[in-house]
Amino acid sequence: MDDRAVATEIGTSARQEEGAPEVRENYLLAGNVRLLQPANGFRSGLDAVFLAAAVPAEAGDRVHEAGSGAGAGALCVAARTNGAQVTGLEIQPQLTTLAKTNAGLNGFSDRVHFYSGDITAPPQEITSADPYDHIMMNPPYQERGKARASPVRAKHLSRMEENGTLEDWIGYGLGVLKPHGSISIVHRADRLDDLLACLRNRAGEIAVFPLWPGEGKAAKRVVLRARKGVRSRLRMLPGMVLHRPDGSYTEAAQQVLRGLGPLPL
Repeated sequence: MDDRAVATEIGTSARQEEGAPEVRENYLLAGNVRLLQPANGFRSGLDAVFLAAAVPAEAGDRVHEAGSGAGAGALCVAARTNGAQVTGLEIQPQLTTLAKTNAGLNGFSDRVHFYSGDITAPPQEITSADPYDHIMMNPPYQERGKARASPVRAKHLSRMEENGTLEDWIGYGLGVLKPHGSISIVHRADRLDDLLACLRNRAGEIAVFPLWPGEGKAAKRVVLRARKGVRSRLRMLPGMVLHRPDGSYTEAAQQVLRGLGPLPL
């Protein structure tokens, strides 16, 4: 699932403002979310949209995204759930600045806020706040030392576990989550065992939703949702096939990408 392919699907245009890094303009949720992202760095796409669709937020709920990047996931939650209060935490200050710009472009500055910081040492704005109703995250997919580092620093930080392991990410999320609140995660399918190990005896009502690239193909991503302090058996759901044989999105995938319905978790 290439984020660049998603950007082509939804429409992009590159622009360069004087004295500022080049950015690319994307539109998510059928044009309902306008998103400026770095032209030369990690760019969010399909994973962020599906993650947002997994968050069971309602009006008035407080949602927190760890690793919010330029704000794609957080802004999709805000667009899908009118009245939800959303905060994001991002280690790269330049992405936090861009996320704040994106919140303003979408008219969400009053209820979507972004902070710079590290999950291993989060800022006071996060630690002093009341526990959140929902946590969402798209942790770095690569384990440190087990994949080649990207020469582009921004991509490296987004893809590699450098500032915290997967256990640190999930521990952080559960730490700022209220009892019985939900945690939603999108990650590599081949790291599902690691995800479950991190959640063991800490969260239950776990639902695993595979994302199949095509009919008969192995899943590359899973969306997982669990609730803090709840005990119940894991549910392995049918998941969703994303692409038809010709490469176009299936109708089920298009419903999510357009923001017309949540993931059936």
